[in-house]
Amino acid sequence: MKTFAQYFIDGVSVGAVYALIALGFVIIFKASEVVTFAHGGVLAIGGYLVYYTRAHWVTGRSQLYFWLSLALGILGAALLAMLVDRLLVRRMQGRNATIIGISIMTLGLNVILETLTVQGVAKSGKEVLDLRNPWGIKAFRVGGLVIGQARIAALLIGATIIAGLFVWLKYTDWGVSMRAAATDREAASLMGIRLGRVSAAAWAIAGALATIAALFLTASPSPGFDGSTGLLAFKAFPAAILGGLDSPGGALAGGLIVGLSEAMFKGYANDLTFLGSNFSAVVPYVVMIAVLFFRPTGLFGTKEARRA
Repeated sequence: MKTFAQYFIDGVSVGAVYALIALGFVIIFKASEVVTFAHGGVLAIGGYLVYYTRAHWVTGRSQLYFWLSLALGILGAALLAMLVDRLLVRRMQGRNATIIGISIMTLGLNVILETLTVQGVAKSGKEVLDLRNPWGIKAFRVGGLVIGQARIAALLIGATIIAGLFVWLKYTDWGVSMRAAATDREAASLMGIRLGRVSAAAWAIAGALATIAALFLTASPSPGFDGSTGLLAFKAFPAAILGGLDSPGGALAGGLIVGLSEAMFKGYANDLTFLGSNFSAVVPYVVMIAVLFFRPTGLFGTKEARRA
C-alpha cells in the first residue's frame, strides 16, 4: 500500500506540471484556433533563459536571485511566444493559410528553437544544467513515504496557478473575451473584442506556463535541464487532447490522468515486463488513443452539432 501511495503522489505532482503545459495548448487553441507544436521549443528556451540569467546576469547565493532569474525566464518565454503569434501565426492567418499549414509551420519552428537550446547547452560546457531551484534534493519522510520538496512545490504551485487561471478566465474581461472568441470569432469581433490582443495574451500566458513547467520537469529526481527537455512537452500534448482541446478543465484532468498513468506503469515496470522495457514512455499516447476511441472530442471537449 505504501508503494502505491508513493507512486500516486509522484503521479499527481508530475500530472500537475503536465496540466500547466496542457493548459498552454488549450488556451492557444481557444484564442487563435491553432494547434501549436512549438510549445516544446518555447518551454526549452524558457528553461534555458532561467539557467543563463542565473549563471551570468543574476549571480548571488540568496534564493531571491533564483526567483529573479525565473521571472526573467518567464518574461523571455512570454515575449517569444507573443512574437511567434504576431510575426508568424497571424500573418499566415491573414493570408488565409489553413490550420494544418500553420500547425506544420509551428512544428518546423519547434525544431529551430530546440536546436538553439541544444547549442546553448553545448556552449555551456556541461551536458546537464542546474537551474538552481531552492528545493534541491531535499525530501520529507511521512509514514514511510519519501516526498521530495520539489514534488510538493510542483503540486502546490501548479494547483495555485491553475486555480488562479480558472478564476481569471471566468470572471475577468479578458477571460470573457477569450471565451467569446473561442465560441464565434466573427461575432466576437463585431462586438468590439480585439482578437489580436486576446491571441497575444493567450500565447504569452502559455509561454509563461511552459517556463514554470520547465523548472519542475528539471527538478529532483530529474538530473537537470538538457537539450531534450523540450521534448517532455509532448507528453502533455496527449493530456490536452484526451481532456478536450477546447477545455481548460479537460487539460487539468488530462494532465493528472497522464501523470498518474506514467507513474504507475513506471513504478510497476518489473511486473509488466510483457509490455516492454520502457512502456511508460508511450503510456500517455496509449491512454489518449483509448479515450479518443470512445470520446472523439476528449473527455470534456465540446461536441459539434451536426444535421442528421
